[in-house]
Amino acid sequence: MSVKLEISFSKSAKLNGGLAILLKTAEADSAAGADTVDPAGVIAKAARIARFSAKSMSGLDIVAPEGAPVERIVVIGLGKAAELTAHDWLKAGGAAASRIKNTDKAAVFIDVPGLETSAPAAADFALGMLLRTYSFDTYKTKSDEEEKPAKSVKVTIVTADPGGAKKAFSDSEAIAGGVNLARDLVNEPPNVLGPVEFAAKAKELEKLGVEVEILTEREMRRLGMGALLGVAQGSVRPPRLAVMQWKGGKGKDRPVAFIGKGVVFDTGGISIKPAAGMEDMKGDMGGAAAVTGLMHVLASRKAAVNAVGIIGLVENMPDGNAQRPGDIVTSMSGQTIEVINTDAEGRLVLCDALWYCNDRFKPQFMINLATLTGAIVVALGNVHAGLFSNDDQLSAQLTAAGLSSNEKLWRMPLGRDYDKLIDSKFADMKNTGGRQAGSITAAHFLKRFVQDTPWAHLDIAGTAMGSPQDEINQSWGSGFGVRLLDELVRAHYES
Repeated sequence: MSVKLEISFSKSAKLNGGLAILLKTAEADSAAGADTVDPAGVIAKAARIARFSAKSMSGLDIVAPEGAPVERIVVIGLGKAAELTAHDWLKAGGAAASRIKNTDKAAVFIDVPGLETSAPAAADFALGMLLRTYSFDTYKTKSDEEEKPAKSVKVTIVTADPGGAKKAFSDSEAIAGGVNLARDLVNEPPNVLGPVEFAAKAKELEKLGVEVEILTEREMRRLGMGALLGVAQGSVRPPRLAVMQWKGGKGKDRPVAFIGKGVVFDTGGISIKPAAGMEDMKGDMGGAAAVTGLMHVLASRKAAVNAVGIIGLVENMPDGNAQRPGDIVTSMSGQTIEVINTDAEGRLVLCDALWYCNDRFKPQFMINLATLTGAIVVALGNVHAGLFSNDDQLSAQLTAAGLSSNEKLWRMPLGRDYDKLIDSKFADMKNTGGRQAGSITAAHFLKRFVQDTPWAHLDIAGTAMGSPQDEINQSWGSGFGVRLLDELVRAHYES
């Protein structure tokens, strides 16, 4: 069961039972708040016995400490103070949240002796707690009562600047909401979340002030989106294109634009995938989930930017009406595409969405996110997402945002020799260049639909789902991309 944290900030905390969480650096003689919660000096003795040296994200758990006003004390190690980063504060919050068991209240002391804890660091710590406590258990009807946590835990974070921390935390709550929305969307089963249902989820952002339009098959056919519609024609579930606008900037400012691949389930179509592991293809809409989560964040924190989010929503099924290898479709741009492999479908969805976005909104830049290729997972594993771009400045900004948020990117090459691999004998291009350089040729395909607009393609196949669990994410759907792109906007594009 998901735990709801009710987080507040204060200069002190009334202690009467419950849990106390203390932070400690490797150099500090004592942990934050030790004088308050440990009058008998139990922590030092327990640390010697357990050989606890406050290594980064290590923990010391003391149950019913002698003379303490609380029932449990947990000390979280931060490692060396000089090496602490903003992301370490998120991780520390996640490590602390993992220790909240069998209690309905917790006091967290974060002002380590000798270490100045800023208001943003306190907010990052709280964000880490919110991200760690996410779980997707909507469809579980039974649970182990012994492992069942409290439904709600009141958390008081004790810090020298509670007012500043509370102010910074308002943005943290917005980020947590967006990341966890993206996680929910990726984790939902495909029989529940089809294109129509996903579009309805996007429509709910209107409550936050986002303007949302939903284009149906009729509107897309009128616009000439033959590439996107070709993918959808094998499914009984109709496609949708959701267009989300957040207008937080000046009226004359051109928007920034984010486009997401939303294949709600991908069988591969006629070029059907192997059965083993196909259930994971419910997550092939991780790009669309990230864009939706980002728009939630920007609206929730009232970002001073004009932003557009567009998601192409389809299901790729092997029906009698499904498109065939060898079919030629005409994209909205007028360019024709020979479909060599129906399992290279995400780029067909994105190319029409990219062209539509560029044609209608004339954005400052376009960034698309997609669980596009297995080839990027072979190249980068689950640690980095692939970054392809026609613009060095945008690429550098994204790379920096990835390092800051720890949603890391690695820039991959583009070049004419790769572009030639998708030339077709029968059409303007084909939708795959074969196995070699598969992620690069997929990027080149998309590049043919962006014209001169600064553009970046993020291949998140290895990071949006099934990525390694860590201190702030225990979910199969990670919500990758939401914090990354929010950091990009915050650092460079808000007025």
